[in-house]
Formats: sequence, structure tokens, C-alpha cells
Amino acid sequence: MHTLWLAEIGADDLDRVGGKAASLGELAGAGLPVPSAFVVSAGTYRAFIEDTGIEAALFDAVDVDSDDSAALAGAAERAQELILETEVPTAVREDVLSAYDEMGDGPVAVRSSATAEDLPDASFAGQQDTYLNVERADLLDRVKECWASLFTQRAIYYRNEQGFAHDAVDIAVVVQEMVDAEKSGVLFTSHPSTGEPTAIVEAAWGLGEAVVSGTVSPDNYVLDRESGEVTKVTVAEKRVMCVRGEDGQTVERSVPDEKRDAQVLDEGELARLLELGERVEAHYGSPQDVEWAIYDGELYLLQSRPITTIDDPVEAAGSGASADGGAMADQSEDVRLSGIGSSPGKATGAVRVVHKLDNLDKVEQGDIIVTEMTTPDMVPAMKRAAGLVTDQGGMTSHAAIVSRELGVPAVVGTDDATDRLRDGQPVTIDGDMGTVQVGKREGATDESGDGTAAAPSADARAPTDQQPSPVKPMTGTEVKVNVSIPEAAERAAATGADGVGLLRIEHMILSTDKTPARYVEDHGERAYVDEIVEGVRGVAEAFYPRPVRVRTLDAPSDEFRQLQGGEDEPAEHNPMLGYRGVRRSLDRPEEFELELRAFARLYELGYDNVELMLPLVTDAEDVLRAKSLMQEAGIDPEKRDWGVMVETPASALGIEKLCEAGIDFASFGTNDLTQYTLAVDRNNGNVADRFDELHPAVLDLMGRVIATCREHGVATSICGQAASKPEMVQFLVDEGVSSISANIDAVRDVQHEVKRVEQRLLLESVR
Repeated sequence: MHTLWLAEIGADDLDRVGGKAASLGELAGAGLPVPSAFVVSAGTYRAFIEDTGIEAALFDAVDVDSDDSAALAGAAERAQELILETEVPTAVREDVLSAYDEMGDGPVAVRSSATAEDLPDASFAGQQDTYLNVERADLLDRVKECWASLFTQRAIYYRNEQGFAHDAVDIAVVVQEMVDAEKSGVLFTSHPSTGEPTAIVEAAWGLGEAVVSGTVSPDNYVLDRESGEVTKVTVAEKRVMCVRGEDGQTVERSVPDEKRDAQVLDEGELARLLELGERVEAHYGSPQDVEWAIYDGELYLLQSRPITTIDDPVEAAGSGASADGGAMADQSEDVRLSGIGSSPGKATGAVRVVHKLDNLDKVEQGDIIVTEMTTPDMVPAMKRAAGLVTDQGGMTSHAAIVSRELGVPAVVGTDDATDRLRDGQPVTIDGDMGTVQVGKREGATDESGDGTAAAPSADARAPTDQQPSPVKPMTGTEVKVNVSIPEAAERAAATGADGVGLLRIEHMILSTDKTPARYVEDHGERAYVDEIVEGVRGVAEAFYPRPVRVRTLDAPSDEFRQLQGGEDEPAEHNPMLGYRGVRRSLDRPEEFELELRAFARLYELGYDNVELMLPLVTDAEDVLRAKSLMQEAGIDPEKRDWGVMVETPASALGIEKLCEAGIDFASFGTNDLTQYTLAVDRNNGNVADRFDELHPAVLDLMGRVIATCREHGVATSICGQAASKPEMVQFLVDEGVSSISANIDAVRDVQHEVKRVEQRLLLESVR
């Protein structure tokens, strides 16, 4: 038989039906109010992949390094494709539809139930899919989609981290009578962080999907289990709810005005929930995370699994934990959120959700900032924080770049951290693995106690097994360092880098919270020039006489629009392709002149190690116009080193004309060069797996530029994110690049990689 009813299964049937189904069968057998359901067995899934001949291809596809995001994405896509495009055998089809007809003809919930989930030490919660309001016509497709969800990127990664072999995990599917809930939510029978005898209930209107997914902020109720007393009630504003739409699909609807601020549960319902939780916990003998629903006055138990976070108790005092622990729908997951590990290291602290700039004052030393995305004016708060988590962004986002320079662990691109984490909640972030966990974890840096930064050193985070020597290696190719903010100058100089390959002016300007025009209007031209001079001076002083290459203003219009005076900025559909870089500077020569005056002042003060770099150049005309403005500002292009960023295919293809215009150097900005060459927005998580600085087209452009510049005696460099990659270092040194500028935490690794490549080239030349 391919299907089993709940009455036929229990806790001992994990291998046959998976954790969720075994739990439901056990609960139904104990007389608890579980809706009727049958299970498409795990053996059916196994027979499906074996009998259809896709088994070998399936497991070959997922045999990848899960830390390689591109490989992981490709593996998930291929594995799911194999399952979804393969027909379900006739016998399976007939059994499943027959069981559905026997249960009734109403909508059902189709839930994945893997054989490695809801375990005491690894919940795997949320790894596979659930579909609500499924009709008969779509049932088999949803079953296949549940099977395919065993191979999402997140599921593949999680199994690798937990040490579960992919071919050792099967998946069953629960087909359960749909409860058209009027109110629903989650019950924790004990405090999910400390294990205290405190029940926590979260509740919202409509189907439970809104609570589990974090779409709505639910009401929160805290109950003393010993007395049954409701000790705390937090009524949230519930703007949306999930309901069954007319077409049978789950849809979001606005909550009626009279219910938005109304309490979802009354004392009687809370008492019934507490009683239900007591029965479930008594049956299993351990604290449980229970999903429930209420329809027409009846309370239903939809799912229960052990709480796995109590093994790491968190003391509320001093941790910033609230009385209710900030309990959430997925609290039982070990890994609450996954994103991109963009700045290495681990850190523990209290969450501070920042939605607006005026929220920054609440960020204290050692907190974990959680925000949609960062801007330059968040840097002071980022310096106080122990770590950073963002909804949006990738490895080349502002949050990622600045976090690396400050040595602050960061996880970016989580999609919904600001919705799923709460102020005061203690979390641990891993900037290497890209994970956010609940509570304090072993090996993480906790800065909340003494207020001192304790970020791991670059050497301590070296990705290789062999730690690099603390002695700076001698190399013919210069190894420089990128600096985004003046505050990082001392840390950058301590790397022993041969200079600064990129110092960004925009962070100095945008951190004033005013556009250049508004700042000049409010404070005058001299004050604006002083802002730039002081910012650059601190870095130039720290590195003198080593060169410091300073890029003129390059910020997209959407960043300016957030500042005072930003209402006059253009509204652009894609600012990355718009009014920025040298094109903005040439269009606003009065503002550009003030930047150039700052350079002239620095030269007057004796900082002859400062070099001027023009961003987003497309052709020689840009360079010649900028060169003329430099001369008008008192800068002699023949006596000062200046050059361009090669960030567009146009500048790469037109490099000879740029050399003839008199530049001293050309520096690759691989973040932009890659996105413009491959048509991939580097901050768009939907196409992040296609962003590849090592793409042959990008390397071809870079090789052409280096060869042409060598013919003209023009130095070449790289200051993009890719400079930290060993493969890019090997390519550039082979091609004869003059210098490589890496992120602060990667300088020492790059120095050793450059030395290794140069030694290889030397040996090859004499053999």
C-alpha cells in the first residue's frame, strides 16, 4: 500500500512515514483532537525515484560543496527538476486519489514529513514544503512538490551541516483534512530558550500560515503553567490574515478594522490551549512546539515537535531577553534564518531592529543590528554593534563591505529578518556560514558585557588549514587594502598593506545625512571641503608615505534620496545604471569642484601620497573633461597620480584612448564590471547565483586592459570584491597586474597567494 491512515501509525513508524506524520499518528492515537489524515509513505517516494530511474542522477546532482552558493543553487534546481518532470506511477496515483475520496471531497493540507525531522537534536523544521487548501485535481502535483522540496537549497545545506547523507533521508507526505481556521497560532509548552515552566502562545486571525511565515505580528500570551494564570498579554496590530480564497488558494486579506487591535484569544481559549499543551508534553515527556487552530469553537492540534533550543539556556538578565523570550513560530529551529555570510566571525547579542534612522540611538555596544539594508549614516551604530543582519543585499552590498572593514560579523540577504526577529531577543550570528540562531552559542563573541570589540583577526579566520605566517611576505606585485570609512584606517594600516587601493569619498559625505547641495546650503562650501579633507587625511596619515587612492563621489541616486535634500534627487527605475559616478560629477561641476578643492588642499598639506580616481568612466571624453576641471582647481595632472575605475565594458574596450588621455593607472571595479557585463544586479538576491566575477567574459575584458596598459606604461590594479578570491589573484598575477587591493580581512591571505603565484612564475621562467 502506498497510503496509510493516522490510526495505523505511531511514534515507532518514523522510517515509514517521517517525523511529522509519526507525531500526528501518535497524537491521534492518544485521543488528542487531530484532524483526519492519511499519509503517502516514505517508501512510496523511494520507489518513485528508483522505479522511474532518476535515483542515481538525483543524488549525483546534490553531491556538491554546500558552501559554494552557485553549486548549491544548481544542485537544487536540477534535483527538483528531475522529480517534478517525472510522471507519478499509475498505482500510486490510484491509491492517493482513492484515499482522498474516502476522506471526503473538501480541501486538504498537504504537508511534507521527512524521515529526518522533528528529532530531539535536530528539528529540520520548515525545511520542506506545506500546501494549504488543495483540491483533488491538484493533489498529485502537490505531493510531487513536497517530494521535490527535500532538495531545496536550504534543505541540502541543512542536511550537510547536520551530517545527514542525502540518500539516507526519505520523505512522506501527510494529506490532512483542512481546518478553515478562524484563529490559529503556535503554543510553546515551556519557555523556548530557558526551559522555564512558562507556556507561550502566539495567535492571529485566520490560517496559521500567517504566523508561521512571519507575515503578521501575532498576539503574544505568557502563562504560568503552575497556576494557569495569564501573566502577560501583548496585543499586536494584525493588518493581514491568511484565508481560503474563492479559487481554493490561500490568499492574504486585510483584517477588518474592528479586529486589527482586538485580542484574538479569551481566557477560556487560553485555558484550553494550556490544557492541550500539558497533555501533549505529558505524552512525549518533553517540551513541545505545537501548532493549533480553532474553527467553529473547536480546538484542533495540527502539529507538534520537540523544542530543540532549550539545550542552550539563556539567562534573561543582562542578555536583553524579554520576559516572553520573543517566541516565534519557528522557535524550535536550530537555525532560525539563513542568508549570505558576508563578514566572517561569530557574535552573540541582543537584537535591535532598525527600521528608521532615528532608531539607531537604541543600538548599544554589543547589540546585533537587524535592518532591511544599511546606509552610510548607519556606520556609527555599526561600530557599536557586535554583528549585523539584513533582509536585503549580497556580498558586495554596503552592509557587507563596511562590516568586513570594521571586523563585525554579518549575515545579509535573509529576506525577512526584520519580521522574524524581535527587539531584545538574544541571537548568535555566524558570518561564515550565513546563519542566525536563537540564544547564545558556544564559540561566539559576546560583546555586551565589557563593551570592547573582539572581532577575530584576519589570520584567525583564514580559510585554509594552514595558518599564514604573521610575517609579511615580499612580493613583486603590490598588495593594497580597500577602505570604505576613515574609522577603519588604523585597522587597515596594521595589515602591512602596500597602500590603499580604494578609499571611498561617498561614505564621508553621506554620513552627514545631507546631500552635497543641502550640506553646502546649510554649512557653506568651506565646511564641505573640510569634511572631505579630514576624512581622507586620517587615512593618508595612517599610511604615509604609502599611496592612498581616493575615489571621487560615486553613490546612486536612491542613496541620496534618503538624505536631507534628497527630495530633489531624480527618481530612477534602476539607479545602478543611472545618475552616478563621473557622469554626475561632470553634470554638477560646482559640486565636483569642491571635491577637487579638497584634493588640492591635501596636496598643500603635504599628503603627496594621495591619488585621485574617477569612477564609472565610459570613454576618453569623460576623462578629458574631468582633467580640465582638475587643472581649474589647481591640480596639475602631470605632477599628481590620477586614474580611472574600469567598471564598464565600454571603458575596458576603450582603454587605449583612456591611456592616451594621460591617466597614470586603471583600477578594476569588479563588482560593477561583472554586473554590467553579465546583466546581473549585484544586490538582487533573485539572481545572486549568476553573479560571477570569474566569468570568462569578465576575465577577457580584464586581460585586454592589463595588456594595453602595459604597452602604454600605465599601472593596473583591482579593488573589487573579487580581489580576495585566490582564483582571481592567480589570474591577475599571471596577466601582469601592478597591484591588488583586497578587503581588510583578506590582505594577509592575498599576500601569501601572490607570493605563491610569483614563485611559480619564477620557477617556470628558469626551467
